[in-house]
Amino acid sequence: MRVVVGSGNPVKRDATARVFDRATVEAVAVASGVSEQPVGHVETRRGAATRAVRALDEAGDAPVDAPDLGVGIEAGVATVEGVDPARGVEGADAVATVGDGLSLVMWAAVTDGDRLWYGGGPTFPIPDHIAARVRAGEELGPVMDDVLGVDDVARKQGAVGVFTAGRVTRTDALETAVAAAAGPFLSERYV
Repeated sequence: MRVVVGSGNPVKRDATARVFDRATVEAVAVASGVSEQPVGHVETRRGAATRAVRALDEAGDAPVDAPDLGVGIEAGVATVEGVDPARGVEGADAVATVGDGLSLVMWAAVTDGDRLWYGGGPTFPIPDHIAARVRAGEELGPVMDDVLGVDDVARKQGAVGVFTAGRVTRTDALETAVAAAAGPFLSERYV
């Protein structure tokens, strides 16, 4: 099986290779068709789908060994609606929600050219001081680079690694999204 990932980012390729561990997995740099910092689940999913379709189309021009699947992965930010954890809890007035609700989200899409499936990855709350900059229009990756004093954190541990103190890497989180989207292509239960 040949799988193409619509991104030049090695983290996205590695996450896909974990899911399709018996396949040849290649990266093809394609545009997402969405903003540099996707906002909301809809825009983030659209970016993943666009990457999957474009990757399959671009790699499909090869005369021999056309790819079987295209994979697109997109990370974005979304507001998670406030939930009052104190409602109905004894001593509720002592419990407060942390953060303003802006979270890092990730979506993957997998297509064979006929079918397209989506899968979501985990959601990670963004610290308020970083969320404020993203809400002001900055992209999360460069903000993380600035805050950490490093270059290209998105190609390394990612914000996910920072937000979880290394317990979850960006590759781990993206793998979950890809596995969810790939399920219909891997499991006989969808037939």
